[in-house]
Amino acid sequence: MKKRFGVMLDMSRNAVMKPEELKKFAATIKKLGYNMIQLYTEDTYEVPGEPYFGYLRGKYSQAELRDMVAYCDSIGVELIPAVQALAHLNQIFYWKPYAAINDTADILLVGAERTYELIENMFKSIKECFTSNIVNIGMDEAHMVGLGKYLDKNGFENRFSIIRRHLDRVLELAKKYDLKPIMWSDMFFRLGNEGTYYTTDRSVITDEIVAACPDGVEQVYWDYYTQTKDRYDAMLDMHAKFPGKTWFGGGAWTWSGYAANNAFSIKTMSLAAASCKEHGVDNVMMTMWGDNGKLCSFYAVLPSLYAIRRIYDGVEDMDLIKKEFNEITGEDYDAMMLFDIPVDFGPREKDHAYHHTFLLYNDPFLGSVDPCIKKSFKADYEAVADKLEAAAKTSKYAYLYENYATLCRALALKHDLGVRTRAAYKSGDREALAAVAEDYAATAKAVEAFEKAFRTLWMTENKPNGIEISDIRLGGLLLRLANCRDRLLAYLAGDMDTIDELEEDLLPYRGKGYVSDEFDMPRIPRWHMVASPNRFM
Repeated sequence: MKKRFGVMLDMSRNAVMKPEELKKFAATIKKLGYNMIQLYTEDTYEVPGEPYFGYLRGKYSQAELRDMVAYCDSIGVELIPAVQALAHLNQIFYWKPYAAINDTADILLVGAERTYELIENMFKSIKECFTSNIVNIGMDEAHMVGLGKYLDKNGFENRFSIIRRHLDRVLELAKKYDLKPIMWSDMFFRLGNEGTYYTTDRSVITDEIVAACPDGVEQVYWDYYTQTKDRYDAMLDMHAKFPGKTWFGGGAWTWSGYAANNAFSIKTMSLAAASCKEHGVDNVMMTMWGDNGKLCSFYAVLPSLYAIRRIYDGVEDMDLIKKEFNEITGEDYDAMMLFDIPVDFGPREKDHAYHHTFLLYNDPFLGSVDPCIKKSFKADYEAVADKLEAAAKTSKYAYLYENYATLCRALALKHDLGVRTRAAYKSGDREALAAVAEDYAATAKAVEAFEKAFRTLWMTENKPNGIEISDIRLGGLLLRLANCRDRLLAYLAGDMDTIDELEEDLLPYRGKGYVSDEFDMPRIPRWHMVASPNRFM
């Protein structure tokens, strides 16, 4: 029986990896002990007869897919399609041809024949391009299914029943094309656990729930967060009740913003790897998502990918793991761990490296995140930048080191710019305010350097589609820095009596008393959450 240890690469959050780069990445992880890639493509693959599917998104052509599959086959890496057959299809609903089969949010309209025509076209395209007969059909997080157009047409129905009826149709189509589906398992667990996925209560998966799972599909237990082995054990025990083999999808964190999160990946996946080994889970993958626009390179988590693989093999000596990694890749393990941007902002969220994204986009006048910043971290960011620049000199990933070094240089100036601005303004210290005004120009110059380095990273690894989002965000930040500086200078020149935003007192981001410590920065790195509290649409 084949055993798979692989990754899932997110090609749906704006960045579609160049085919040659995908092949290079496949060869790299093969050396690290991996033999599978699941290619997560919501709409970024060609489906004949569906011209608006992945339109303007840099989707893979069928020729590109066949070429990547052939190469991966030649080196012993199984390339598996991972698609969506219910939810997470928000981008196709941008186009009118799919409006009629949009239930609500990012969800297909269950029961509509056009929905199943689309899914059949998807499966037909997959069959024509991939040699593996496994397909990940998704089916996860369809929380609002049946509550939009479906509700208008059919009235209220039990949502699990709706999903199950849809799943039967999807499995029927998969069988037609001799595809063996796997799916994320959360829908069955949420049914038995009042909408919650993770639990240590083994009683929530009853015989009735197991009976509701149809034959012909295997379940994927996904968990990127759990920090206690007992929960992995309990979840895998419950998964074992379902038909077929259990797959496990862990996380090599590439979705903490621009930074990687190797440290948290190793912390959580070490426990998961041990549990999977004990439970005889033969199909394991590390998901590598691109939430918020695919800001982090997949190469940035090579250290944790290797560490997790070796820990699964039973090796726990980190010094040995580092030595092996250095010998296999020619790269310095500890130097690549700097891609986590190890600047600690406080005890509460130290396991997640989100803060850099918020501090980059936090508006310097509105300052919604400013109450979270209790001291200057300028020296910390500069120290990390120095180390990154030194490491770049001997690495084949020099462009990655440059990306992170320039980001740290920008953050050294930007992270507390709003704090310093408001303090000088509120105290009436015009000399300090004049100095801060000049820091806006220096910050803009540093952001420009980072934008150039990030653009180099993107264009090295990905197709050009999607980088326009980065242009809009970083370009908007640069314009905002220029406008704020102009207003500060106008105020200092006496052309303005007040700066209205700086007159307003700031409130704790999460609300007064929300946390027990002083660190209350938001957890999810969404650009719109800090760029402005005003509407973007």
